[in-house]
Amino acid sequence: MQPGLRPTEESPPAGWAKLKTMSSALTPVTTPHKPPHTAVNPPPVTTPAVAAEGVAFDYRDRRALDGVGFAVPAGAIFGFLGPNGSGKTTLFRLLATLLPLRAGTVSIAGHDLATEPLAVRRALGVAFQSPSLDLRLTVAENLRHHGHLYGISGRELARRIDENLERFRLADRRGDRTEVLSGGLRRRVELAKALLHRPRVLLLDEPSTGLDPRARRELWDVLAELAAGGGGDDDGVTVLLTTHFIEEAERCHRLLLLDRGRVVAEGAPDALCREVGGEVVTLAGDAPAELAAGLAPLLADLGVAARPDVEAGGVRLELPRPEDGGRGGRGTAAWETVAQLARRLPGWDERVSAVTVARPTLEDVFLHRTGRRLDEAAAEAEAAAAGEGSR
Repeated sequence: MQPGLRPTEESPPAGWAKLKTMSSALTPVTTPHKPPHTAVNPPPVTTPAVAAEGVAFDYRDRRALDGVGFAVPAGAIFGFLGPNGSGKTTLFRLLATLLPLRAGTVSIAGHDLATEPLAVRRALGVAFQSPSLDLRLTVAENLRHHGHLYGISGRELARRIDENLERFRLADRRGDRTEVLSGGLRRRVELAKALLHRPRVLLLDEPSTGLDPRARRELWDVLAELAAGGGGDDDGVTVLLTTHFIEEAERCHRLLLLDRGRVVAEGAPDALCREVGGEVVTLAGDAPAELAAGLAPLLADLGVAARPDVEAGGVRLELPRPEDGGRGGRGTAAWETVAQLARRLPGWDERVSAVTVARPTLEDVFLHRTGRRLDEAAAEAEAAAAGEGSR
């Protein structure tokens, strides 16, 4: 239950190339590339629906957020991506008015979070990661009780319930107890409930957690429709969500990458991936450090502007984009570069067990900006939390 809720009469808001290596030659085996999922029709740049600057938050002696700032245009799907312990949950709780804003400024739908919390709550719809449905009640009863919390009743409440059940394709399940619904259907009910009072901004905490791939796709279809102004909301609903799924993050209009409470990158997913460079080559082997040492002089001789980075189980190369001088600095294709390395490196067949060539992903962006993979950062955060808990 959200405190301080009052009725409002506001109008509704309007596959990557893969190589099989041989010491004598390489024959590329390509698989169809499916472009990253992106929400359609990104919104034009307007006055931000949500804006933050210099936001910081401490839990005793641990800083959870450190100078976080961002701006979200109206009608955008904006994602917060990062490992556990990156500050996503703390930021979400601040935006949802569940934690006090102690440093920095935040405005939501034109209202100051610190001085106008009630107005902010009226402008927000929130769906938490943990289900908030009463499983003993029917779908319609869950929505009805939620409407009462916002002071909505009578014919207006009935109309809004019908409207949202139709929007989320739940009309035929209105009399079913929510305990019999699948995870995907329950998430739809959560969204219908969160939008019942017609908020300008929708906050979603890990919305795809527990959903199967089909339910996840259906959820994102609904979010894209909401942001585009579907269902009668001409201006669209601004959606902010936390996630640790790369595929989910790729569908956002814009992303904020967080690590250790700080912003490490912000922008459209495609633009962020282009910053990394051209293809990313991964060479698997049992002795990655020795492999990297053998590759470094060969890359220099070939004019390839890439540094062999040692990682668990192999070596990683970020090749430059053609517009930055071509892959390898000579316009050669990535597989041709690998073929030349295979011919020049002694004992290639014994030292390299597999080669993968792929375009940069958001995982690569995080690694490029922080020097750690998302799973490594998550494990580091968990170890730090365990250490604090043992004090």
